[in-house]
Amino acid sequence: MNAISPRVKVTIRCKACGEKFVLKGRRERGRIDTGFKQCICNNESEFDIETHDF
Repeated sequence: MNAISPRVKVTIRCKACGEKFVLKGRRERGRIDTGFKQCICNNESEFDIETHDF
């Protein structure tokens, strides 16, 4: 039987342009996976990330 990973709400704010993204993710192996790759301004690394458990 597979255990379902706990879901979390993730708020990502781009430090370059200020765009804000609110996503759902899963905790896996000490990381949170949301599938987020880059901001619309092409920034791939400069983010403020905040998590909220459901």
